[in-house]
Amino acid sequence: MLPPTPIRICLSAAGFKLLPADTPKKQELLKTLPPGKLTLITWKGKQFYVQPDAPNNQAYVGTPAEYRAYQQLRLAQQLSNDNLMAAQMNQNAMMDLGGAWGPGFYGGFYGRGWR
Repeated sequence: MLPPTPIRICLSAAGFKLLPADTPKKQELLKTLPPGKLTLITWKGKQFYVQPDAPNNQAYVGTPAEYRAYQQLRLAQQLSNDNLMAAQMNQNAMMDLGGAWGPGFYGGFYGRGWR
């Protein structure tokens, strides 16, 4: 079994089920799906989103509602990552400027004559 990745964690959190390809028909379908991509399929008249894990003969399978939940989780994760990156960039910028008060505080923005 492959180690958990952010995508697999989001799929599970959204309600996708990890199901084995336990019939010849499912195994054949699994081989036709692009690896690492969610694919919309119709199975027995119903729509499902499937992300294959062919080396382990299984797949993450979810309904359209679970796919929408997955999209929301991925968006929230991306926003969280963006916010973290912005905070780190701000922190680095502040360190480069000598902290919140600027370089040298009194000798920096205000010049030498400020007292």
